[in-house]
Amino acid sequence: MGKTARRWGALVAAVCLVGALGLAGCGQTGSQAGQSAGGASDPQDKKVVYGTTSYGVAMDDAGLNPHSAYSGWSCVRYGVGETLFRFSDDMRPEPWLATGYEFLDDTRCRITLRTDVKFSSGRAFDAQAVKECLEALVANHDRAPGELNIQSIEAEGNQLTITTSKPTPALVNYLCDPYAAIIDMQAGVSADQNVSGTGPYVATEVSDTQITLKANAAYRDGAPKVGTVVVRSITDFDTLANALQSGEVNAASGIQFANYPLFRNDGYRIEQRQSNRVFFAQLNHASPIMADPAVRAAVARGIDRQGFVDALLQGNGAVADGPFSQNLPFGGKAVTAPAYDPDEAMRLLEEAGWVDEDGDGVREKDGQRLTLRWLTYPGRAELPLLAESAQATLRKIGFDVQVNSTASHIELRKKPDAWDVYASTLVTAPTGDPAYFFRAFALDKASKNFGGYHSDALEAQAAQLQAAFDPAERAALGTRMAQTLLDDNGYVFAAHSSLGMVCQAGVTGLVPHPCDYYELSADLDISK
Repeated sequence: MGKTARRWGALVAAVCLVGALGLAGCGQTGSQAGQSAGGASDPQDKKVVYGTTSYGVAMDDAGLNPHSAYSGWSCVRYGVGETLFRFSDDMRPEPWLATGYEFLDDTRCRITLRTDVKFSSGRAFDAQAVKECLEALVANHDRAPGELNIQSIEAEGNQLTITTSKPTPALVNYLCDPYAAIIDMQAGVSADQNVSGTGPYVATEVSDTQITLKANAAYRDGAPKVGTVVVRSITDFDTLANALQSGEVNAASGIQFANYPLFRNDGYRIEQRQSNRVFFAQLNHASPIMADPAVRAAVARGIDRQGFVDALLQGNGAVADGPFSQNLPFGGKAVTAPAYDPDEAMRLLEEAGWVDEDGDGVREKDGQRLTLRWLTYPGRAELPLLAESAQATLRKIGFDVQVNSTASHIELRKKPDAWDVYASTLVTAPTGDPAYFFRAFALDKASKNFGGYHSDALEAQAAQLQAAFDPAERAALGTRMAQTLLDDNGYVFAAHSSLGMVCQAGVTGLVPHPCDYYELSADLDISK
């Protein structure tokens, strides 16, 4: 292996290290609800119904086509598709459909593929099939071209050589992203967004609200232990909790923390993991109100992040000091975020000319009320709660916060005149590398930079990061870039939450992952 390959190996080992997390199965004993859904000795007779708030149009991941928006998450989460490399529990890239790789120089990477893989269509898995898929990916996806920087791909047998247009140190990390799930392009993508992958399950029915999966009996690592899995989108949190209690579903992700006490008994098992998911708000720099630096600074100091974690997350998380959680080498306490300080927020507004002239509790300036249009969505239970918390604390310093929690947020966030604050949640380092968040959300060309944020300093730092192979340098740059966002009050980062799954005691093999991928596997089982 050449010098660059050895340098890349050090990068993978150091930059992606986030601390090992042991993952255990959801429960070991039987339950009456478990008996109703399965428990037969023949795996094909077993069925698991899995409820989730994280699938559907509102979450931008409907269907299984990894080349569309965030549907790659569904493709990988539900065991239909797999990537060339995947993340271990401590966020290290490791072979999955590949057996290894070598950087030939700064712009060429040779990847060796497994030879025991077939698509569910029956087609053999080889370098030509991967080439076709990756070329379709960069032709259709919004983020992939700017992250992978693929210039050309050569395929021969089980050897794939990717040439990038510029040095791309995190190439293998990005090939772990669910959008890089390898599907059979000759089989194509059906009208209902179904695909032929290499995973343990084959989708037989796909809609915006439900996916029916059958065991892939020809899966290389052995047939799954459950014959049928039904993934149901249940976006109402009380409905989801009731469905789990009644046995309508056997396991669920997205149960709101307030309902966890319902399942702290012998009939259920709750699995939680430290995650890299953050609740954060983009500020709309095209909004006349948010264009005022004093208003942005006041918003950053007017949200009680610790109160949100304590009262509304019920301790199932930690205050976010920036985009990255403390279990990453470029996150946590390495940056300094504005503290909750309502007095300082009021002082800043006063100095900028925002005063309550009519005594109604809302400040005005030049006849304009300090109205803040807060856009969010109900797909994550905690987002409406964050909106309510911010509404209450910002009201105390003179803001009129108007909350719009809607499933139509995807279209509204594209309209600069429709909102001032857009609150959402995402895994900020799903590739174990700092570049992902900035490339997707904060740079000029970022596809998800809905607030139009710009910083000359951040753009220059991003250029440095693009060329940095040394892991310590990448971590330091990631920290500096996070601090740039905080110093500009360009974004507000509220909290990092834990990830949790709740399942009947008879369900095993269902566990969360720190980057929120890999939910359904061949190990999923249900017993009496």
